[in-house]
Amino acid sequence: MKHLLNLLAAIALLVWGTHLVRTGILRVFGANLRHVLAVSISNRLAAAVSGIGVTALVQSSTATSLIVSSFVGQGLVTLPLALAVMLGADIGTSLMAVVFSFDLSWLSPLFIFAGVVLFISRQDTNVGRVGRVFIGLGLMLLALRLVTASTEVLTQAPAVKALLASLSSDLLLEITAGAFLAVVSYSSLAIVLLTATLAASGVIPLDVALGLVLGANLGSGLLAVLTTLRSPVQVRQVPLGNLMFKLLGIVIAAPLIGLWLRHVRPYLDEPTTVVVLFHLAFNLLVGAVFIGWTQVIARWVEKLLPKPDKSKAGGRPHHLDPSALATPSLAISCAAREALHQADVVESMLLGVLQVIRNNDLRLAEDLRKMDDIVDELYSSIKYYLTKISREALAEEESRRWTDIISFTINMEQIGDIIERVLIDIEDKKIKPGRNFSEAGMAEIVELHERLVDNLRLGMSVFLNGTVRDAQKLLEEKARFRDLERAYATTHLGRLSANTVQSLETSSLHIDLISELKRINSHICSIAYPILDSAGALAPNRLRASALTDQS
Repeated sequence: MKHLLNLLAAIALLVWGTHLVRTGILRVFGANLRHVLAVSISNRLAAAVSGIGVTALVQSSTATSLIVSSFVGQGLVTLPLALAVMLGADIGTSLMAVVFSFDLSWLSPLFIFAGVVLFISRQDTNVGRVGRVFIGLGLMLLALRLVTASTEVLTQAPAVKALLASLSSDLLLEITAGAFLAVVSYSSLAIVLLTATLAASGVIPLDVALGLVLGANLGSGLLAVLTTLRSPVQVRQVPLGNLMFKLLGIVIAAPLIGLWLRHVRPYLDEPTTVVVLFHLAFNLLVGAVFIGWTQVIARWVEKLLPKPDKSKAGGRPHHLDPSALATPSLAISCAAREALHQADVVESMLLGVLQVIRNNDLRLAEDLRKMDDIVDELYSSIKYYLTKISREALAEEESRRWTDIISFTINMEQIGDIIERVLIDIEDKKIKPGRNFSEAGMAEIVELHERLVDNLRLGMSVFLNGTVRDAQKLLEEKARFRDLERAYATTHLGRLSANTVQSLETSSLHIDLISELKRINSHICSIAYPILDSAGALAPNRLRASALTDQS
């Protein structure tokens, strides 16, 4: 029992080491990896090569699948090119299995020592995250050595021999077992390395090991499909297409196991080498055979998972992809896109306010007030989604972006509430009593409204791009809008002194309306504060004059 527990602990350590490497790389290079994939996918061959490189670095074809799936969901990449990336991703993870099959145990203490020193000394920086990667690599190498030591003892146990012997007569059972282990461990790489180690220790025969390798490949495809089950259809199409590649590949490769053992095995000394090279050969075979079939597989996938009809209600794409939470930089991007949609809804409400004032449209006013419920729901959804992103997993820039998104959605939610109150006041104080603003008063409201819409669009641009120049311009608009509001309040009082009837009837609404528009503008302009603060261009109460001069 003690030796079995030692083996299980070694396997767990191998899986955990793989997890540390994957998450560490994504935390350090997550945004850059996404950029590399996005710009390098120009044709099928380039897409496959980029998939090899990114997956070799991340050591997880599942992580690559989630990134590429998000690109398809955003319409940045076509499905056939995304499937080509996945063919390369599977080759990349099999190349890493070959690298780890060599005896690199002497590097384990060095990696762990260096990683711990880096992680403890600079934990919240990229240096500390690189240390986390070193720790993961060291633990993987250590775990492989522990697996070898544990299996040498277990090999002698009759019960273990009988249990493993049951796999030797059924290839389908071996494939099923390998797929199950890959899904449970969240890593086909770890299972392939474990299988190679068990084969080298004589615990399982080579033919069983090769069957488990095929199963591990199938498991990695299943894992990506299961991870994206709750995602939009466009996101789920990539894992499904990759799973089809793996199923067809297994159909081709399964009958060739005997040929591999008969013709290739004599030229290879170590069973470990036989296993990992079979894993590599399988993925090279699948890549070579199906690189020209990506269009065909894409059509099959689109028939099985057709895109929803956008013309129907509820057809809007929702960007809060649960599967992206495993890649923090990707999840931040998803939250930002949903926040922009929230701002689009707020803009529609703001544009509709002027139509309600001009046309006394009660039905439109009611529809606009209902839109505030959508704004509130989006705020709650984005906030809940962001809370599921580990702050520790975010780089410094991504952590700032996390805060910016929260602040932006709060401002949009509060603007929606203000617009709802404004609409109620317009209904009660203007439309139902049958009153109208004076011509001069209406002109003032139109002027403020137009400036407000322009500022909202500028605020959305600042949130999206984060440019200091636009942020400064937005904050300058706050002062201009305040001065304009004061001037119009004064001219309104002048009209009251002149006993203008329309101004007397709508005085309360007019003053409240321009005051509420100023409050909305303040919420919009607050979007600029985080950008200017991070750029060092913001003093406690005003823009630094020198910074303004330098940046203009």
